[in-house]
Amino acid sequence: MSGILDNFWSLLALKILFITGVMMTVSLVIIFAELKISAHMQSRVGPYFAGGRYGWAQPLADGLKFIQKEDLVPADADRPVFKFAPMVVLAGTLAVFVIVPFSPDLVVRNLDLGVFYALAAGSIGTVGVLMAGWSSANKYSLMGGLRAAAQLIAYELPLVLAVVGVVIQAGTMSMVGIVEAQAAPVFHLGDTAISLPYIFQGQFVGFIIFMIAALAELNRTPFDMPIAESELVMGYLTEYSGIRFTMFFLGEYAGIFAMSAIASTLFLGGYYFPGLDSGTFGPLVLMGKVGLLVFLIIWVRWTLPRLREDQLQSFAWKWLIPLALVNIAVTATFKVVF
Repeated sequence: MSGILDNFWSLLALKILFITGVMMTVSLVIIFAELKISAHMQSRVGPYFAGGRYGWAQPLADGLKFIQKEDLVPADADRPVFKFAPMVVLAGTLAVFVIVPFSPDLVVRNLDLGVFYALAAGSIGTVGVLMAGWSSANKYSLMGGLRAAAQLIAYELPLVLAVVGVVIQAGTMSMVGIVEAQAAPVFHLGDTAISLPYIFQGQFVGFIIFMIAALAELNRTPFDMPIAESELVMGYLTEYSGIRFTMFFLGEYAGIFAMSAIASTLFLGGYYFPGLDSGTFGPLVLMGKVGLLVFLIIWVRWTLPRLREDQLQSFAWKWLIPLALVNIAVTATFKVVF
């Protein structure tokens, strides 16, 4: 019995180390991508010297700088909650990586309720943001945390409803099962079986709604009201420094990858690509699709202005949620009829 338990904990530790390594690596890559892409969009060079030409080591240099800074805690802060908040944000993002399938076999855990788990784990980060805002003993931080909570309530609904259409169409909540459903032939062209991702099988509206809601969940422009430097100094991050600020920073960019990976799996076919062996090329295929969505998220940030709080709320309740409900009704009708 003790041997079985030892093997279980050893395997669990290896999986956690693997997920952590993947999360750290993709976060640094996305940070560097945002630095360079935003620089080119603004006709700048961007990072150039750190690590040699092109500045590829700039994220590592920034991380080293933050780690060396003093970890300050406000005198009136709720110290345990203040210190624990960035860990909650990072843990929520880390939990999402558990169910992302990089190939049919390269997945930490293929849960039957994988979609439900992903949406639930992805919401944990907002709890951490609210903890940070409430415990900082700063009115700007508190306002940022309350804005984040309001954003979660408004945009969690369209995010979930956008996924319901995919679940209805696939007939499963397993992430691997959804990819396999998209790999199934839709029609035949001569002797060739043609399969299409769900974005081309009536879920284009759901995909757009999901990506918009994901931006709001990540607090990315134009939905960065919980930070809003021009209004709230730095929002819920105002009192954070050093390693704890770095954890929030990594959580944001790891969240970009996690949301992009979920969107790629649900709407773009995940690791599957016609003519390629999913077991061998699946991780590369998924990373390519994720890269496109990450570029889209970065592009939106440096293109659109920040919304007002009333615009943010009305956009969710008046437009996204009704559209998501219509998408569900249409998908269910076609599922039953055809």
